[in-house]
Amino acid sequence: MSAEIQIKNALISVYYKDGLEPVVKELHQLGVTIFSTGGTQSFIESCGVPVVPVESLTGYPSILGGRVKTLHPKIFGGILARRDEANDLKELNEFEIPQLDLVMVDLYPFEETLAKTSDESSIIEKIDIGGISLIRATAKNFKHTAIVADKQDYQGLLELLKNQQGKTTLEQRKAFAAKAFHISSHYDAAIFGYFNQAEQLPVLKLSSQEATPLRYGENPHQKGTFFGNLNNLLEKLHGKELSYNNLLDVDAATGLIEDFEEPTVAIIKHNNPCGVASRSTLLEAWTDALAGDPVSAFGGVIVLNRALDVETAKEIDKIFLEVLIAPDYSAEALEILKSKKNRIILKKKADLPKHQTVRSALNGVLVQDKNLVVLEASNLKPVTSKTADEAAIADLLFADKIVKHTKSNTIVLAKNKQLLGIGCGQTSRVDALKQAIEKANAFNFNLDGAVMSSDAFFPFPDCVEIAHQAGITTVIQPGGSIKDDASISYCENNGLVMYFSGVRHFKH
Repeated sequence: MSAEIQIKNALISVYYKDGLEPVVKELHQLGVTIFSTGGTQSFIESCGVPVVPVESLTGYPSILGGRVKTLHPKIFGGILARRDEANDLKELNEFEIPQLDLVMVDLYPFEETLAKTSDESSIIEKIDIGGISLIRATAKNFKHTAIVADKQDYQGLLELLKNQQGKTTLEQRKAFAAKAFHISSHYDAAIFGYFNQAEQLPVLKLSSQEATPLRYGENPHQKGTFFGNLNNLLEKLHGKELSYNNLLDVDAATGLIEDFEEPTVAIIKHNNPCGVASRSTLLEAWTDALAGDPVSAFGGVIVLNRALDVETAKEIDKIFLEVLIAPDYSAEALEILKSKKNRIILKKKADLPKHQTVRSALNGVLVQDKNLVVLEASNLKPVTSKTADEAAIADLLFADKIVKHTKSNTIVLAKNKQLLGIGCGQTSRVDALKQAIEKANAFNFNLDGAVMSSDAFFPFPDCVEIAHQAGITTVIQPGGSIKDDASISYCENNGLVMYFSGVRHFKH
């Protein structure tokens, strides 16, 4: 213990009163003079604890509809005075300013208001002025006074008051100050985000109040933490805690499934889809998604876009999987799936945010808009005289959705809205195609009449030549190569159909 300060005077002005009563009663028991104002003053008085109105100290009432209550030299002087500075103490005495040893103040609920309304006047009124000033001033002067700016710290403060007879140490005050600056900086970041929605200022401000320590990062020797409130998107119904790698796969899985409207099942492994199928029922979709690569499906993440029924659950339960995600589960299906102790079962409550993606790079971060493009038939531009029928067009759109969510370079082969083969993360597009064909052949798929989707253009005709030899008849690619004509000519001369989407889907 060092640099102990006995709490003699406290200023309390809080929005949230939860857990405050035992604290003010303990302060009273310790003989502390409590200054307060407005609703907090009324609450403290209702607890049977005497309180000195701030107005009696400042000589001014609360004005401007409560906008100005504590912004006064007699308040901030008592907070900011340096007790090891003779002149500061002289001025406190001269102007009859009491030293404030403890300040308990929180902030108006700006983020909560923003989540509930779009009314600008209501939002603006929840921008705290006095509270944020009190927090910063007290935290700055932590050597001499203590700031408690979070109701979550009331219990800790109460224990401190009891165990230390109303004294605080320098270490404790500095810890409170760190928490206070975290709260104030997060609050300001949220306000800036509201005012900068149109991104007039090219500034990145990220702040999260929620931090979940993970068992480890990508590998056991790496530390990992998830920042954010996962409960806004997903509810964990069963299983062990999500790992760093689980979270990456869940992100990939949910992003992919949100692009599909028909009943669809996707299987994700290391952020890439290894099985996808859209069918009239979930059971059929599961059966055909699994057939796409039953080997890679082992230990994977499974995502569905319909409530899981008992029949499909029985089939899914037959394989080992890490995570299962669905918008809902029947009671019987859930009971079956819970038979595996560590199996993670998640209920998807909301779609992923549609704003930007952020990732670290070099000594900074890269920020970009999310790839939200989902092609429709009207977006496809035929570049060959022969065109595709309705079923092939549907397969092209199906395959393009998968390409969008797969690591580059990537090629997707599909037929009848089923993933037949995928080549991903390859250094050449030819290698990606060969890998996709090899995958399809390994699981006995017939590629005759299948479609091929590429995440980027073909600089040479080699890919369409290889695809043609494998039985593929229809191709979709972004187009844009200076040698587009070479690929188009090969398709034209060999009866293949090619469409340009005009949209590249690089993913790194």
